[in-house]
Amino acid sequence: MGFGQTDVLEDRKTVPTDEGDHERFSHYAPKDKVTEAMVMGTPVTALCGKVWVPNRSPEKYPVCPECKEIYESLPLGGDGE
Repeated sequence: MGFGQTDVLEDRKTVPTDEGDHERFSHYAPKDKVTEAMVMGTPVTALCGKVWVPNRSPEKYPVCPECKEIYESLPLGGDGE
């Protein structure tokens, strides 16, 4: 399944799973994967490659510029818009 804009959910809170600037940003990942990770407490991979365990505090961090760039370059979701 490809990434369409309707299939991506933003989660702005990161829990450290590796080091680097990625920890200071929110990240985009497939919505179904973020939902599963939130329920199971397992890591998910963002569009930029960052691996993190999402939680429910999206307002705390700015959006990852790399995720945002990738997200904006994706074709629109399945409804043709």
